[in-house]
Amino acid sequence: MVKGRKKKGFLQKLYKYRIFLLMLSPAIIYTLVFSYYPMTGIVMAFKKYNYADGIWGSPWSGLENFKFFFDSGQAGLVTRNTVLYNVVFIIVNTLFQIAVAIFLTEIRNRHFRKTAQSVMFLPYFISWVIVGVMAFNIFSSDYGFMNGLITSLGGEKIPFYTKPEVWPFILVFFNLWKNIGYGSVMYLAAIMGIDTSIYEAAAIDGANVFQRITKVTIPMIMPTTIILLLLSVGGIFKGNFDMFYNLIGTNGLLYNFTDVIDTLTFRALISSNNFGMSAAMGLYQSVLCFITVIVVNKLVGRYDKDYTLF
Repeated sequence: MVKGRKKKGFLQKLYKYRIFLLMLSPAIIYTLVFSYYPMTGIVMAFKKYNYADGIWGSPWSGLENFKFFFDSGQAGLVTRNTVLYNVVFIIVNTLFQIAVAIFLTEIRNRHFRKTAQSVMFLPYFISWVIVGVMAFNIFSSDYGFMNGLITSLGGEKIPFYTKPEVWPFILVFFNLWKNIGYGSVMYLAAIMGIDTSIYEAAAIDGANVFQRITKVTIPMIMPTTIILLLLSVGGIFKGNFDMFYNLIGTNGLLYNFTDVIDTLTFRALISSNNFGMSAAMGLYQSVLCFITVIVVNKLVGRYDKDYTLF
């Protein structure tokens, strides 16, 4: 009887909210078709794929694709590079984006504020292909602006494209330059949502501009900051393929300092057509990202459950 009532109540709710469900159906269909259905392709990580038999007809290989990846000697290197780069990207971008958002809100000249925000927002829309060309024109040994400036001052040219140790700094700079304007929008929105009466009360109590920032602005935007950090941590094992490939390309001299999981996967696919190993590397990457999100979300929940994603 209880099951029958629950089923009847469920059907009644479906009928009652049929218009809303109909409006929601395109998003559900889109998610199922483009997000969940492609996940069935992970079986390629456990198969020896060939074109004749296709995904489902190819013979099973068990964990051979994963074994090949770990035995290659590159698994530890690219995993380390991917994590370290993303940790630095998250820290540097977050600090500068918050600083820029606070800076923009403190500017009283509306026209200057809008102009500054537009100028900082512009790099986000520039393709990484163009950024790669820009980097080459800056750091090229023969035609680069930096070497031209160095030689004009009496110095010797620096072969940037054969010095892997300088590229972590270059990559961090370009990542920050491209994302600082777009990333600051969320923090700017959070700051604009703070009740102005809090600032007025702080000013009456004698707080100067720096005290208002440290005692009011930063604590008030902390929930937004933590949520954005959690979302960023979810991709900590995913390298920005567009950035790394367009800035580094196939320069093997820089791989030890710049190679990430995504670029290694791409080269494995292009050079050897090994779909199985590429799928295994992608699955390895996705599982690590999933575990990281669960662990970090759990740790945040111990600090404050209101800051968790789920």
